[in-house]
Amino acid sequence: MIGPLSHLERISEALGPYGILVRGVVNFDAGEGPMLADGSRALSVVLLGNAGSSIWPAFSRWRKTYQGTDPLDTWSKQLIRPLAGKLGASAYFPSDPPWQPFQQWATKAEGLKPSPLGILIHPKYGLWHGYRGALGFSFEIEAAPAEASHPCDRCLEKPCLAACPADAVGIVGFDVMRCRTYLKRGSEGVSCMISGCLARSACPVGATYRYEPEQLRFHMQALF
Repeated sequence: MIGPLSHLERISEALGPYGILVRGVVNFDAGEGPMLADGSRALSVVLLGNAGSSIWPAFSRWRKTYQGTDPLDTWSKQLIRPLAGKLGASAYFPSDPPWQPFQQWATKAEGLKPSPLGILIHPKYGLWHGYRGALGFSFEIEAAPAEASHPCDRCLEKPCLAACPADAVGIVGFDVMRCRTYLKRGSEGVSCMISGCLARSACPVGATYRYEPEQLRFHMQALF
């Protein structure tokens, strides 16, 4: 039987070339984890995702040959599901029911908290990261305790609040419908559609991990 630590190594070896990284591990008490394929409950979940534009080179090459809908979700599933089978794990995705609490898992795994945009902010990557899926295991995988400071607590000016031209970003959260309404106004929303969310770009944390221009436009089109 393969030991727990070597599972993390195999995951990194299989998905690392595509820019999908092991983002953290969540351990559960018996009976509290998500359902596995055999009907039992997972004792560990390994979160998988990107940091900055790590996935973009591999995904954009694949996308040129894909004609269907939801390309990023499809690409992620094509990579993660076969690996789950090889490792005897169950695969979970943010886009698939039953909806799994990915943000709660990320909070436990990496100690992250939401920014005013609703996106979990990472002390290193800022707002430029994401979760593409997760793998559930029937055994516990040893993981370091999650300890991360919350960058928003140290940010006095909070430039993200003033940068949004639609006033969709506030201390209480992100108004998605207000944002979408603004983007659909034609010329008014052009800047955000071309250059990416202005509020997100205004955040100084993790600026070196900012998505590439093509990736910014891709995500804005998905939001639109």
